[in-house]
Amino acid sequence: MLTRVKIGLALTFLFVLAFVYKRSLSPGCLFSCKPSPEPFLVEEDDVSQNSGIIFVETTDDLRIPPLASCSVESAARAYPDRPVRFFIKGIKNNTWRDLNSTSAAFALLSAMENVFLLPLPMETVFQDTPLLPWYHKVNPARERYWLHVSADASRLALVWKYGGIYMDTDVISIRPISLENFVAAEGSQVSGNAVFGFSHHHGFLWDCMEDFVRNYRGHIWGHQGPSLLTRRLKALCNLTNFHNVEDINCQNISFLHPQRFYPIPYPAWRRYFQVWKTSPNFNHSYSLHLWNYMNQEHKPVVAGSNTLVENLFKTHCPTTYKVLIQGPEGSVP
Repeated sequence: MLTRVKIGLALTFLFVLAFVYKRSLSPGCLFSCKPSPEPFLVEEDDVSQNSGIIFVETTDDLRIPPLASCSVESAARAYPDRPVRFFIKGIKNNTWRDLNSTSAAFALLSAMENVFLLPLPMETVFQDTPLLPWYHKVNPARERYWLHVSADASRLALVWKYGGIYMDTDVISIRPISLENFVAAEGSQVSGNAVFGFSHHHGFLWDCMEDFVRNYRGHIWGHQGPSLLTRRLKALCNLTNFHNVEDINCQNISFLHPQRFYPIPYPAWRRYFQVWKTSPNFNHSYSLHLWNYMNQEHKPVVAGSNTLVENLFKTHCPTTYKVLIQGPEGSVP
Protein backbone atom coordinates (compact mmCIF):
# COMPACT_ATOMS: atom_id res chain seq x y z
CA MET A 1 0.00 0.00 0.00
CA LEU A 2 2.82 2.40 0.92
CA THR A 3 4.53 1.66 -2.38
CA ARG A 4 1.35 2.56 -4.30
CA VAL A 5 1.06 5.84 -2.40
CA LYS A 6 4.67 6.72 -3.23
CA ILE A 7 4.12 5.96 -6.91
CA GLY A 8 0.95 8.04 -6.93
CA LEU A 9 2.70 11.00 -5.32
CA ALA A 10 5.57 10.72 -7.80
CA LEU A 11 3.17 10.73 -10.77
CA THR A 12 1.32 13.72 -9.33
CA PHE A 13 4.60 15.59 -8.89
CA LEU A 14 5.60 14.87 -12.49
CA PHE A 15 2.20 16.04 -13.74
CA VAL A 16 2.56 19.31 -11.82
CA LEU A 17 6.03 19.83 -13.26
CA ALA A 18 4.72 19.20 -16.78
CA PHE A 19 1.88 21.67 -16.24
CA VAL A 20 4.22 24.38 -14.92
CA TYR A 21 6.61 23.80 -17.83
CA LYS A 22 3.78 23.99 -20.33
CA ARG A 23 2.65 27.29 -18.84
CA SER A 24 6.17 28.68 -19.41
CA LEU A 25 6.05 27.91 -23.13
CA SER A 26 4.43 29.77 -25.97
CA PRO A 27 0.69 29.04 -26.37
CA GLY A 28 0.03 25.75 -28.10
CA CYS A 29 3.38 24.17 -27.15
CA LEU A 30 3.78 21.13 -24.96
CA PHE A 31 7.26 19.68 -24.51
CA SER A 32 8.13 20.71 -28.09
CA CYS A 33 8.91 24.43 -27.97
CA LYS A 34 11.59 26.40 -26.26
CA PRO A 35 10.30 29.22 -24.01
CA SER A 36 9.77 32.44 -25.92
CA PRO A 37 12.94 34.45 -26.55
CA GLU A 38 13.90 37.06 -23.99
CA PRO A 39 12.52 40.53 -24.75
CA PHE A 40 14.72 43.16 -26.37
CA LEU A 41 17.29 44.34 -23.88
CA VAL A 42 16.94 47.59 -22.01
CA GLU A 43 19.90 49.45 -20.59
CA GLU A 44 18.46 49.33 -17.10
CA ASP A 45 19.01 45.56 -17.14
CA ASP A 46 21.95 44.23 -15.13
CA VAL A 47 24.89 44.90 -17.42
CA SER A 48 26.92 42.07 -15.92
CA GLN A 49 24.18 39.72 -17.08
CA ASN A 50 23.91 41.31 -20.52
CA SER A 51 27.62 41.23 -21.38
CA GLY A 52 27.89 38.44 -23.89
CA ILE A 53 28.47 37.70 -27.55
CA ILE A 54 26.59 39.75 -30.16
CA PHE A 55 25.74 38.94 -33.77
CA VAL A 56 23.75 41.15 -36.15
CA GLU A 57 21.76 40.57 -39.34
CA THR A 58 20.50 43.79 -40.97
CA THR A 59 18.63 42.28 -43.93
CA ASP A 60 15.04 41.08 -43.75
CA ASP A 61 16.12 37.63 -44.94
CA LEU A 62 15.12 35.12 -42.29
CA ARG A 63 17.07 32.24 -43.82
CA ILE A 64 20.03 31.58 -41.54
CA PRO A 65 22.75 30.06 -43.75
CA PRO A 66 24.97 27.26 -42.43
CA LEU A 67 27.99 29.55 -41.92
CA ALA A 68 25.96 31.98 -39.78
CA SER A 69 24.54 29.07 -37.81
CA CYS A 70 28.06 27.73 -37.29
CA SER A 71 29.25 31.13 -36.11
CA VAL A 72 26.53 31.35 -33.47
CA GLU A 73 26.85 27.71 -32.39
CA SER A 74 30.64 27.86 -32.12
CA ALA A 75 30.38 31.01 -29.98
CA ALA A 76 27.80 29.33 -27.75
CA ARG A 77 30.19 26.42 -27.25
CA ALA A 78 33.28 28.59 -26.73
CA TYR A 79 31.44 30.80 -24.20
CA PRO A 80 29.03 28.43 -22.42
CA ASP A 81 28.57 30.78 -19.45
CA ARG A 82 27.77 33.89 -21.52
CA PRO A 83 24.61 34.75 -23.46
CA VAL A 84 24.96 34.67 -27.24
CA ARG A 85 22.50 37.10 -28.81
CA PHE A 86 21.75 37.12 -32.52
CA PHE A 87 19.86 40.30 -33.47
CA ILE A 88 17.92 39.74 -36.70
CA LYS A 89 16.09 42.63 -38.35
CA GLY A 90 13.50 40.40 -40.01
CA ILE A 91 12.24 38.85 -36.77
CA LYS A 92 8.83 40.04 -35.70
CA ASN A 93 6.88 38.82 -32.68
CA ASN A 94 4.20 37.25 -34.86
CA THR A 95 6.71 35.29 -36.96
CA TRP A 96 8.74 33.70 -34.18
CA ARG A 97 6.74 30.48 -33.77
CA ASP A 98 6.51 29.87 -37.53
CA LEU A 99 10.26 30.30 -37.90
CA ASN A 100 11.01 27.98 -35.03
CA SER A 101 8.90 25.24 -36.58
CA THR A 102 9.85 25.64 -40.26
CA SER A 103 13.54 26.62 -40.17
CA ALA A 104 16.07 23.96 -39.19
CA ALA A 105 18.65 26.63 -38.35
CA PHE A 106 16.25 28.57 -36.13
CA ALA A 107 15.22 25.38 -34.37
CA LEU A 108 18.74 24.15 -33.67
CA LEU A 109 19.97 27.53 -32.44
CA SER A 110 16.87 28.08 -30.31
CA ALA A 111 17.49 24.75 -28.61
CA MET A 112 20.85 25.96 -27.29
CA GLU A 113 20.55 27.12 -23.71
CA ASN A 114 22.65 30.29 -24.02
CA VAL A 115 21.53 31.38 -27.51
CA PHE A 116 18.83 34.03 -27.99
CA LEU A 117 17.44 35.09 -31.37
CA LEU A 118 16.14 38.64 -31.07
CA PRO A 119 14.61 41.37 -33.25
CA LEU A 120 16.74 44.32 -34.35
CA PRO A 121 14.64 47.49 -33.99
CA MET A 122 17.16 50.08 -35.17
CA GLU A 123 15.26 53.02 -33.72
CA THR A 124 15.61 51.43 -30.29
CA VAL A 125 19.20 50.37 -30.86
CA PHE A 126 20.31 53.90 -31.76
CA GLN A 127 18.28 55.61 -29.02
CA ASP A 128 20.46 57.72 -26.68
CA THR A 129 23.49 57.50 -28.96
CA PRO A 130 25.02 59.92 -31.50
CA LEU A 131 23.71 57.63 -34.23
CA LEU A 132 20.00 58.40 -33.82
CA PRO A 133 20.00 61.79 -35.65
CA TRP A 134 22.02 60.20 -38.47
CA TYR A 135 19.51 57.35 -38.68
CA HIS A 136 16.60 59.79 -38.91
CA LYS A 137 18.33 61.76 -41.64
CA VAL A 138 19.81 59.03 -43.85
CA ASN A 139 17.86 57.65 -46.82
CA PRO A 140 18.58 53.90 -47.12
CA ALA A 141 17.28 53.83 -50.71
CA ARG A 142 20.08 56.18 -51.75
CA GLU A 143 22.82 54.37 -49.86
CA ARG A 144 25.08 52.15 -51.96
CA TYR A 145 26.17 50.01 -49.00
CA TRP A 146 23.22 50.44 -46.67
CA LEU A 147 23.19 46.87 -45.35
CA HIS A 148 26.85 47.19 -44.45
CA VAL A 149 26.83 50.69 -42.93
CA SER A 150 23.68 49.93 -40.92
CA ALA A 151 25.42 46.81 -39.62
CA ASP A 152 28.52 48.89 -38.81
CA ALA A 153 26.37 51.33 -36.84
CA SER A 154 24.34 48.65 -35.06
CA ARG A 155 27.35 46.79 -33.73
CA LEU A 156 28.85 49.96 -32.26
CA ALA A 157 25.62 50.91 -30.51
CA LEU A 158 24.88 47.43 -29.16
CA VAL A 159 28.34 46.86 -27.69
CA TRP A 160 28.42 50.41 -26.28
CA LYS A 161 25.06 49.92 -24.58
CA TYR A 162 25.50 46.41 -23.22
CA GLY A 163 29.18 45.54 -23.39
CA GLY A 164 30.56 42.29 -24.70
CA ILE A 165 32.07 40.94 -27.90
CA TYR A 166 30.72 41.58 -31.38
CA MET A 167 31.34 39.02 -34.13
CA ASP A 168 30.40 38.85 -37.81
CA THR A 169 28.32 35.87 -38.87
CA ASP A 170 31.24 34.40 -40.80
CA VAL A 171 33.49 34.10 -37.75
CA ILE A 172 34.03 30.64 -36.26
CA SER A 173 35.06 30.64 -32.60
CA ILE A 174 37.71 28.09 -31.68
CA ARG A 175 38.64 29.25 -28.15
CA PRO A 176 37.40 31.99 -25.79
CA ILE A 177 38.86 35.48 -25.74
CA SER A 178 40.05 36.44 -22.28
CA LEU A 179 40.39 40.16 -23.03
CA GLU A 180 37.68 42.78 -22.40
CA ASN A 181 38.64 45.87 -24.41
CA PHE A 182 40.15 45.04 -27.78
CA VAL A 183 40.09 45.55 -31.52
CA ALA A 184 41.74 43.19 -33.98
CA ALA A 185 44.21 44.01 -36.73
CA GLU A 186 43.69 42.74 -40.26
CA GLY A 187 47.23 43.86 -41.11
CA SER A 188 49.98 46.13 -39.88
CA GLN A 189 48.39 49.32 -38.48
CA VAL A 190 45.01 48.40 -40.01
CA SER A 191 42.04 47.38 -37.86
CA GLY A 192 39.16 45.17 -38.85
CA ASN A 193 35.65 45.37 -37.36
CA ALA A 194 34.53 41.75 -37.80
CA VAL A 195 35.40 41.13 -34.14
CA PHE A 196 35.86 43.57 -31.28
CA GLY A 197 35.01 43.73 -27.61
CA PHE A 198 34.47 46.46 -25.03
CA SER A 199 33.00 46.98 -21.61
CA HIS A 200 29.65 48.70 -21.14
CA HIS A 201 29.70 52.41 -22.09
CA HIS A 202 33.35 52.41 -23.07
CA GLY A 203 34.42 55.86 -24.26
CA PHE A 204 36.22 54.53 -27.33
CA LEU A 205 32.92 53.34 -28.81
CA TRP A 206 31.22 56.67 -28.08
CA ASP A 207 34.05 58.39 -29.96
CA CYS A 208 33.58 55.93 -32.81
CA MET A 209 29.87 56.72 -33.03
CA GLU A 210 30.55 60.47 -33.08
CA ASP A 211 33.15 59.96 -35.82
CA PHE A 212 30.70 57.72 -37.69
CA VAL A 213 28.29 60.67 -38.00
CA ARG A 214 30.78 63.51 -38.28
CA ASN A 215 32.81 61.90 -41.07
CA TYR A 216 30.05 59.88 -42.71
CA ARG A 217 31.04 58.63 -46.16
CA GLY A 218 28.63 55.79 -46.77
CA HIS A 219 29.54 55.53 -50.45
CA ILE A 220 33.12 54.51 -49.61
CA TRP A 221 33.47 50.81 -48.87
CA GLY A 222 34.73 50.19 -45.32
CA HIS A 223 34.83 53.89 -44.34
CA GLN A 224 32.22 53.39 -41.60
CA GLY A 225 33.67 50.07 -40.44
CA PRO A 226 37.33 48.98 -40.47
CA SER A 227 38.56 52.43 -41.52
CA LEU A 228 36.58 54.03 -38.68
CA LEU A 229 38.15 51.83 -36.01
CA THR A 230 41.57 52.41 -37.55
CA ARG A 231 41.06 56.22 -37.50
CA ARG A 232 39.98 56.27 -33.88
CA LEU A 233 42.78 53.98 -32.79
CA LYS A 234 45.39 56.13 -34.55
CA ALA A 235 43.91 59.18 -32.83
CA LEU A 236 44.84 57.57 -29.50
CA CYS A 237 48.19 55.99 -30.28
CA ASN A 238 51.10 56.00 -32.67
CA LEU A 239 50.60 52.50 -34.02
CA THR A 240 53.74 50.55 -34.82
CA ASN A 241 54.32 47.34 -36.73
CA PHE A 242 53.72 44.06 -34.93
CA HIS A 243 56.68 42.08 -33.62
CA ASN A 244 56.45 38.30 -33.90
CA VAL A 245 52.92 37.39 -32.73
CA GLU A 246 52.69 39.99 -29.97
CA ASP A 247 49.71 42.29 -29.44
CA ILE A 248 49.96 46.06 -29.01
CA ASN A 249 48.57 48.01 -26.06
CA CYS A 250 46.98 51.37 -26.89
CA GLN A 251 45.83 53.22 -23.76
CA ASN A 252 44.45 50.01 -22.20
CA ILE A 253 42.90 48.90 -25.47
CA SER A 254 44.49 45.76 -26.90
CA PHE A 255 45.24 45.93 -30.63
CA LEU A 256 45.41 42.25 -31.44
CA HIS A 257 47.80 40.67 -33.91
CA PRO A 258 46.23 39.59 -37.24
CA GLN A 259 46.84 35.96 -36.29
CA ARG A 260 44.19 36.22 -33.57
CA PHE A 261 41.26 36.36 -36.03
CA TYR A 262 42.65 36.66 -39.53
CA PRO A 263 45.34 33.95 -39.83
CA ILE A 264 44.23 33.44 -43.43
CA PRO A 265 44.12 36.93 -45.03
CA TYR A 266 41.30 37.88 -47.38
CA PRO A 267 43.24 37.40 -50.66
CA ALA A 268 43.67 33.73 -49.67
CA TRP A 269 40.08 33.12 -48.51
CA ARG A 270 39.69 30.14 -50.87
CA ARG A 271 42.10 28.17 -48.71
CA TYR A 272 39.23 27.55 -46.31
CA PHE A 273 37.54 25.57 -49.09
CA GLN A 274 40.61 23.52 -49.97
CA VAL A 275 41.94 20.21 -48.68
CA TRP A 276 45.07 20.65 -46.57
CA LYS A 277 47.75 17.96 -46.40
CA THR A 278 48.37 18.88 -42.76
CA SER A 279 45.57 20.44 -40.74
CA PRO A 280 46.56 23.82 -39.26
CA ASN A 281 46.32 24.13 -35.49
CA PHE A 282 45.65 27.89 -35.34
CA ASN A 283 47.38 27.97 -31.96
CA HIS A 284 47.67 31.77 -32.07
CA SER A 285 44.00 32.34 -32.95
CA TYR A 286 40.83 32.85 -30.93
CA SER A 287 38.46 32.77 -33.90
CA LEU A 288 38.64 32.52 -37.68
CA HIS A 289 37.15 35.06 -40.08
CA LEU A 290 36.11 33.25 -43.27
CA TRP A 291 35.68 36.37 -45.45
CA ASN A 292 32.22 35.38 -46.66
CA TYR A 293 31.86 38.65 -48.57
CA MET A 294 34.65 37.46 -50.85
CA ASN A 295 32.79 34.23 -51.58
CA GLN A 296 30.89 35.56 -54.58
CA GLU A 297 31.09 32.07 -56.08
CA HIS A 298 28.92 30.80 -53.19
CA LYS A 299 31.28 27.94 -52.45
CA PRO A 300 29.40 25.58 -50.09
CA VAL A 301 30.50 23.44 -47.20
CA VAL A 302 30.28 19.92 -48.62
CA ALA A 303 29.97 16.81 -46.45
CA GLY A 304 32.80 14.36 -47.07
CA SER A 305 34.99 16.87 -48.92
CA ASN A 306 37.67 16.95 -46.17
CA THR A 307 38.16 20.66 -46.81
CA LEU A 308 39.38 22.90 -44.02
CA VAL A 309 35.96 24.50 -43.60
CA GLU A 310 34.24 21.12 -43.36
CA ASN A 311 36.62 20.05 -40.61
CA LEU A 312 36.06 23.35 -38.78
CA PHE A 313 32.30 22.73 -38.89
CA LYS A 314 32.75 19.18 -37.58
CA THR A 315 34.87 20.38 -34.67
CA HIS A 316 33.37 23.69 -33.63
CA CYS A 317 29.70 23.53 -34.71
CA PRO A 318 28.86 19.81 -34.87
CA THR A 319 25.10 20.31 -34.57
CA THR A 320 25.04 22.72 -37.52
CA TYR A 321 27.19 20.27 -39.46
CA LYS A 322 24.90 17.34 -38.72
CA VAL A 323 21.62 19.16 -39.38
CA LEU A 324 22.45 21.62 -42.19
CA ILE A 325 25.39 19.99 -43.98
CA GLN A 326 24.81 16.26 -43.61
CA GLY A 327 21.03 16.57 -43.35
CA PRO A 328 18.40 17.33 -46.03
CA GLU A 329 19.64 20.93 -46.29
CA GLY A 330 23.27 19.85 -46.73
CA SER A 331 25.79 21.37 -49.10
CA VAL A 332 24.18 24.82 -48.99
CA PRO A 333 26.47 27.88 -49.22
